[in-house]
Amino acid sequence: MGGQTKPATFQSEVDCPASDLYKLLVMDASEYDWSRLPQELLLHIFQYLPLLDRAYASQVCRGWNQAFHMPELWRCFEFELNQPASSYLKATHPDLIKQIIKRHSNHLQYVSFKVDSSTESAEAACDILSQLVNCSLKTLGLISTARPSFMEVPKSHFISALTVVFVNSKSLSSLKIDDTPVDDPSLKVLVANNSDTLKLLKMSSCPHVSPAGILCVADQCHGLRELALNYHLLSDELLLALSSEKHVHLEHLRIDVVSENPGQHFHTIKKSSWDAMVRHSPKFNLVMYFFLYEDEFGPFFNEEIPVTHLYFGRSVSKEVLGRVGLHCPRLVELVVCANGLRPLDEELIRIAKHCTQLSAIGLGECEVSCSAFVEFVKMCGRRLSQLSIMEEVLIPDHKYSLDEIHWEVSKHLGRVWFPDMMPTW
Repeated sequence: MGGQTKPATFQSEVDCPASDLYKLLVMDASEYDWSRLPQELLLHIFQYLPLLDRAYASQVCRGWNQAFHMPELWRCFEFELNQPASSYLKATHPDLIKQIIKRHSNHLQYVSFKVDSSTESAEAACDILSQLVNCSLKTLGLISTARPSFMEVPKSHFISALTVVFVNSKSLSSLKIDDTPVDDPSLKVLVANNSDTLKLLKMSSCPHVSPAGILCVADQCHGLRELALNYHLLSDELLLALSSEKHVHLEHLRIDVVSENPGQHFHTIKKSSWDAMVRHSPKFNLVMYFFLYEDEFGPFFNEEIPVTHLYFGRSVSKEVLGRVGLHCPRLVELVVCANGLRPLDEELIRIAKHCTQLSAIGLGECEVSCSAFVEFVKMCGRRLSQLSIMEEVLIPDHKYSLDEIHWEVSKHLGRVWFPDMMPTW
């Protein structure tokens, strides 16, 4: 079966007797009894097979069927629940789901559910969750490939199913429940059973949770290291709770700042609360996604804020970007999807001057003169590891044309660079 390097490669990947592996690799397939594959190797192979192929393989012989039911094979599992009419993705076969629930629910530890936009898919996920009474999950993720999905399920049905997992899982460490109808009472159940183990909680776009509900989690889950939520749940009290002596150092805080209606009012977070957060967790990443209308930025960037990764999904004014340059000294990454037709020359120079940790920037529908852009790159230097600028952003001037700018920018970056091109097809 080929050269002499393959046995060594396979030997490093699976813990299997070298003599057995070598015989397997050099023996003609017709001479080998495949039912006698070492169990460790068979388990390794099965882990790479799609579920349906794994099920077919289990019918080959008794040994392969036994391997199919090994507990190690079911610790990590993703249920794909898609409706043929609304999704091109393959769904987990209902008969396989029944077999998993019957024989392997107590083996499941790292579980995710991937559903499409249909209510039927989300309800099927809830039905499965409600049957997981004999398992103790370590991680759970509810993933909607398209909205609305879980938000269309009756709230009582969803909460009942989720509570089953919260009550029976005494060591849940990771929970991803974005875009779901989870509420304050269900979070209290989560905390009552998993406060000592919960390390990651992602719950953006959960309209039934209040600031008091998420504060309850922060107050009691002192091991929480990663948190993602919408801005309306962020409060001074929450930041102070995450900064308490009892709490571990936070590593990652993601805030989605989303406007549901034009002219929406947003509250202000005190600078002293952010300062407490930085003192307690000096290395934490603060990631903020803004989807606001231009007249809604009033409460933001008027004082220093420890944001590290900043994304503007809608048009943002020159004034706001100017404030970013003055009040975001920890900024590492900046993405501006749109700005308008007023050049951002001064704003970029200010950001380069004050945001001394900036290493990545992306500009979409904006305008910057070629001279100002070169000066920006020169000030940042080789710490700019990611520079994604659409060619349409750069405006030729008396110093540089579009043909010349890539040479000048490449010189300051220490590597070859070209602006991004809009594909034409």
